[in-house]
Amino acid sequence: MITTIDQAGRIVIPKEIREKAGLTAGTEIEITHDGLSVRIERAVLSPRLERVRGRIVARPAVAAEAVPDIDVAAIVEAERERWPG
Repeated sequence: MITTIDQAGRIVIPKEIREKAGLTAGTEIEITHDGLSVRIERAVLSPRLERVRGRIVARPAVAAEAVPDIDVAAIVEAERERWPG
């Protein structure tokens, strides 16, 4: 999908993509630049480390209800279809 940057430097993420990615108003995102491209990703909180019965266990920092339902296989297939060969 192609979108444009407005004069204020804002980018509109199309609704279809926002819905698939579970992006809503207030969602924190991380923007990185690697010299060739710009990447927008949902900011992910690091897990909390807790000691449980003498062992260190990683606990998610986000409630299970807050995690979007993502079909990873569909995303992989869509990426495969984007590239020739």
